[in-house]
Amino acid sequence: MNINQQAITKAQNRERLSFDEALYLYKHADILDLATWARKAKERHSQKEVYYNINRHINLSNICTANCPLCAFSCEDGDKRGFVLTKEDVETKIKDTIAHVKGLTEIHIVSSLHPTNDFNYYIEIIKSIKKLLPNVHIQAFTPVEIVHFAKISQKSIYEVLTILQQAGLDSLPGGGAEILNDEIRAKICPNKANTQEWIETIKTAHKLGMKTNASELYGHIETIEQRLQHLFTLREIQDETHGFQAFISFPFHPQNTQLDNIKPITSYESLRFIAISRLVLDNIPHIKAFWMMLTLPIAQLALAFGADDLDGTVEEEQIIHAAGAKTGQKMTTAQLQKIITETGYTPVQRDSLYRKIK
Repeated sequence: MNINQQAITKAQNRERLSFDEALYLYKHADILDLATWARKAKERHSQKEVYYNINRHINLSNICTANCPLCAFSCEDGDKRGFVLTKEDVETKIKDTIAHVKGLTEIHIVSSLHPTNDFNYYIEIIKSIKKLLPNVHIQAFTPVEIVHFAKISQKSIYEVLTILQQAGLDSLPGGGAEILNDEIRAKICPNKANTQEWIETIKTAHKLGMKTNASELYGHIETIEQRLQHLFTLREIQDETHGFQAFISFPFHPQNTQLDNIKPITSYESLRFIAISRLVLDNIPHIKAFWMMLTLPIAQLALAFGADDLDGTVEEEQIIHAAGAKTGQKMTTAQLQKIITETGYTPVQRDSLYRKIK
């Protein structure tokens, strides 16, 4: 049996793919075949259920030392667009959320590599949120931010995560991974955590009992092979730690970045990548279709391409919108349920650890 037929047979039978087999399918398989195989793989993990949660995003600051060419959100200290939330600002946002959002289960925080905020600032933010919302899950700080905290505090990644965990941090988002290839990172995000530092942070979090997500930013300067190798790196980590809960793929939005000459990725390519990620990442339970990045119609269609999670209500998001995203900044549970039901799947509200909420 040649590799072409072997790849197809394995995809049909939900067997583990090699890199060459996955590459063949990604480049040559019919997209509807990929959708069929990925959908069957999804249903092996979560049957006819599709998940969402009630969450609230908070961005602490956009003032950042990294100056990544791929980023439209950040700015340098002194820029009139810059902002930074105080602990009191965050508490005000949390109190407003408590007053207006019923059934909240997650606070999601990602920020920037701020030039002057010390590590204690972030510890106090977590403590203050946990004090106001003792039963709500806090998912905060990408591995890139954790590496930054380690550097500014002169502590190890293990020490930083332990301190934050004791303060009330429950899990990490998987952002900042971009492409786990240092040749690419040197061009798109040269001043933040490298591949090994990102991996070390994730593995350390998993060893401490923290679940995390995994992510990938695709559609910029990476090759198909590099895009795919990223998935295999994540699969190897998961084989070792079993700490990833979900994989999220982010199509690159070039508007307002230093890479604005790049043609935006097509929806066709996004759906193809979601399907191949479901087939390759056989050990990661969930694949997210992040509606805010994909647009609602494509996120809904992605449920037929192997995705089983639409993320959540969000409430407020600034990073993606700075790069030109045209989606709204929040969603109601009724809208999420309708989108899922229309595809023939069953909407299931979850918490951050994928426990069902009745």
